[in-house]
Amino acid sequence: MKALIVMPAHNEEQNIEEVIDEIKRDLPDVDLLVINDASTDKTEEVVKKRNVNCISLPFNLGYSLAVQTGIKYANKHDYDYVLQMDADGQHIPSEARKLLEYMEKNHPDIVIGSRFLEETKYKHGTMRKLGTNILSSLIKMICHKIIKDPTSGFQCINKKTISYFAGMGNYPEFPDANLIIELLLNGYEICEISTNMRERKYGTSMHKGIIGPIKYMIKVFYNIIIIILRNLFRKKK
Repeated sequence: MKALIVMPAHNEEQNIEEVIDEIKRDLPDVDLLVINDASTDKTEEVVKKRNVNCISLPFNLGYSLAVQTGIKYANKHDYDYVLQMDADGQHIPSEARKLLEYMEKNHPDIVIGSRFLEETKYKHGTMRKLGTNILSSLIKMICHKIIKDPTSGFQCINKKTISYFAGMGNYPEFPDANLIIELLLNGYEICEISTNMRERKYGTSMHKGIIGPIKYMIKVFYNIIIIILRNLFRKKK
């Protein structure tokens, strides 16, 4: 097994050192790559002090393209698996081990770490919970597949998926339910397993406030419509 943790980070100097130490302790056999997404704080300095491989982007590309940068690196360096983890401490390294073990045993294309398959301590706001349920229902209606946590960025992907994501010229701004639908319609196998997650200690989520979640839902819905139309056109041909 050759696995790489891809961790996008934007202004996470208060969180990332503790996350790196946890990864080194609980996943010593997995390589770590931090994508410093043009942070204006000391994120890059903290990462390099911990002797962690770091790619610093010249300007802020946003979460999804930072993730894709790491996936392109994994594809170029022939990794078998990529673990997507956040730098804010929400994703627990010891729980990431479960994703890798499930991937090695069952060989799906993607394993999603889910907050909602079982009862956990994770607190989900009312509006975000409503959005999650809507997206989950859409996936079930379109793909006949139940995904309880379609917005989870805590994932393990295999080499086939690494290659597909690395080659996408239209990698979505929010790679959530829309990307799941696209993959399922293209025959990829996606599984969920229950994982514990934490709230971030410092800083704020990229989906904070009222405008952020509304913008997110509009863009995801737009992407889903495009994916459905593209799939229908492909079938007619």
